[in-house]
Amino acid sequence: MLNQPLSGNAMPRFGGVASMMRLPLPDSAAGLDAAFIGLPLDIGTSNRSGTRFGPREIRSQSALLRPYNLGSGAAPFERLQVADLGDVATNPYNLADSVARIEAAYDLALRHPVRLLGMGGDHTVTLPALRALARKHGPLGLVHVDAHADVNDEMFGEKIAHGTTFRRAWEEGLLAEGRVVQIGLRGSGYGAADFDWSRQRGFRVVTAEQCWHRSLGPLMAEVRAQMGKTPVYLSFDIDGIDPAFAPGTGTPEVGGLSSMQALEIVRGCRGLDLVGGDLVEVSPPYDASGNTALLGANLLFEMLCVLPAPAR
Repeated sequence: MLNQPLSGNAMPRFGGVASMMRLPLPDSAAGLDAAFIGLPLDIGTSNRSGTRFGPREIRSQSALLRPYNLGSGAAPFERLQVADLGDVATNPYNLADSVARIEAAYDLALRHPVRLLGMGGDHTVTLPALRALARKHGPLGLVHVDAHADVNDEMFGEKIAHGTTFRRAWEEGLLAEGRVVQIGLRGSGYGAADFDWSRQRGFRVVTAEQCWHRSLGPLMAEVRAQMGKTPVYLSFDIDGIDPAFAPGTGTPEVGGLSSMQALEIVRGCRGLDLVGGDLVEVSPPYDASGNTALLGANLLFEMLCVLPAPAR
């Protein structure tokens, strides 16, 4: 019997346990095909803190979600055993220890054939996830949606922070050559060469300006061809979306993607060997209406909808 989200007809949506989509909260990933996992962290952020509260608010807003995707026709709970694994117990006083704790939690879950969808937390949380997944699958393709490239060499002398994630991942051999796409990059910078490090490593950089006034369906067809059969990770920073749609984030940038383009990107990952993903940088203190967390919850549901069917 596959788990199902608790229906609003069985329990009002404002009631019940606030798990992701009101799913069960098992003690381990045993028997699961996919699982949500909370990564509450904000000591890796460089501007506004608050993403430690992101997983809790995403779960709260996810009570509005239902099991069938009317837009794409996907019915993930008819083919996947899904649950919420709760939160990793991050260390609010030590970033390096928090990264190690997340990595260990992923290693433990990945002893089982489960595909994890992380709920951040600042973008530092993606590095330990990639480390654990690369140990299991080898170098990964990456679809990275963000306003920022996150390829700084250091931030205030620190090698690990939310703005260094993908440089560290590349240096550690976690990413597959020729299989990295960054979408939505934009904003002011320190110089014309800010995105050159990515391009020099063969990353495909798609700036926000290249996405303006267009459907991203054709772009995602190109991304699927580029990734081929490589195992792929989808990392979605909510600040890739314009702050008109998602104001509740630490480092907002104007001129971003629309919520509709965000759906096109995630739905465009159908057919990829998506081995995991995350939705990061939701900061509830700057999300007075809850719309940012609501969008984050919907994008995580969309990720669940495009996960490959398990071999049974």
